[in-house]
Amino acid sequence: MFDIDTWREIFQSISKNKTRSVLSGFTVAFAIFLFAVLFGMANGLKNTFKEQFGDRVVNAIHVYPWRTSKAYKGFQAGRHIQLKNEDVAFLKNEFGDKIEYLVAKVYQSAKASFGNNKNNYSLTAVTPDFQHLEQNILMEGRYINQKDLQDKTKVIVIGRLVKEDLFVNIPPLGKYVNLNGIQYKVVGVFRDEDGDRAERSIAMPITTSQQLYGNTTNIGGLSLTYNKNMDYDEAIAFSNTLKTKLKKHLSIAPSDQNGIYVSNFADSLKEINQMTFALSALIFVIGFGTLIAGIVGISNIMIFIVKERTKEIGIRKALGAQPNSIVSIILIESILITTIAGYVGLIAGIGLLELAKPTLAIYHLKDPSVSFSLVLSATITLILSGAIAGYLPVKKASRIKPIVALKND
Repeated sequence: MFDIDTWREIFQSISKNKTRSVLSGFTVAFAIFLFAVLFGMANGLKNTFKEQFGDRVVNAIHVYPWRTSKAYKGFQAGRHIQLKNEDVAFLKNEFGDKIEYLVAKVYQSAKASFGNNKNNYSLTAVTPDFQHLEQNILMEGRYINQKDLQDKTKVIVIGRLVKEDLFVNIPPLGKYVNLNGIQYKVVGVFRDEDGDRAERSIAMPITTSQQLYGNTTNIGGLSLTYNKNMDYDEAIAFSNTLKTKLKKHLSIAPSDQNGIYVSNFADSLKEINQMTFALSALIFVIGFGTLIAGIVGISNIMIFIVKERTKEIGIRKALGAQPNSIVSIILIESILITTIAGYVGLIAGIGLLELAKPTLAIYHLKDPSVSFSLVLSATITLILSGAIAGYLPVKKASRIKPIVALKND
């Protein structure tokens, strides 16, 4: 195989039959190119779906109160539903074994100042589980704990960008920040992979907020995570049951769609997974079909090449060439052309995806790319298939008698 004369003969054959070589190479290159582009675009769509959730906890359910649209049990339509601390206890009692984390929240805005630095931030009064549900990652200090809730302490945990705005190069832990005219002690700093919005926020104990701002037990919303062992259908059924029982507990008509809003990521995830599966199946079928077309194409070309070179084979045999040497020369030539063409198709496909990234992003295809190993495997499949498809006719032709081969038209 590594004989210099053999390789010189192979290159001479390729140079003398440029049209044949280009056509056979184009079949392979186009198949690999199309394969790479299709799988790259499919991966781009999957990346877009993944980005929509960011670092959110996917087994989360959010509950928000609203106004009723129907009269029920003596209450008039249009009643504003107000969640309270006892509603948290109700959910724990009803679904304790199915709930992982449960958070009561009150959303506010705050004018924050430290020294001469001032800015406006979102302020969320929460319970300790909020850290896990929002996946706040502590950089310094600690998070809000149960003792803060019990003692109604005036402490806050600030986002990374709040620290940079207000404290610049000053260590923030133990310092006091003025929020809407009240001094709060900074006990922790967090970061969040969800982006600047999350890191430009402040968290405080919900009991402190309830005491300072109205002396009530009101809460603005509830968030919880359910048992991760639930599949999508079980999670959807759980959220429906939770909504039904909450409506009964809050005296909302069962058919009232406006009294309370329950959002479950499982609904969206199920649809996305179904769509992704269908897309993957479609891409697999198209990609597999592309490879089959490439295999058929290269196989037909191999058969044509063998037929075209039958006289050449007869001359070689008449000059004393062994059948194995004839087979190896033709197969090596075919494998060389297929390998080079496959590499060209691979580079062209990956290159097109790289060039088209900004344009494809407009159409919600984020970072369209394809695994190099996947495309390489497809290329090797084409090479092996072409070699196998060509081996039989080449082997048959190599056994033909020289006189018969020379008479072949």
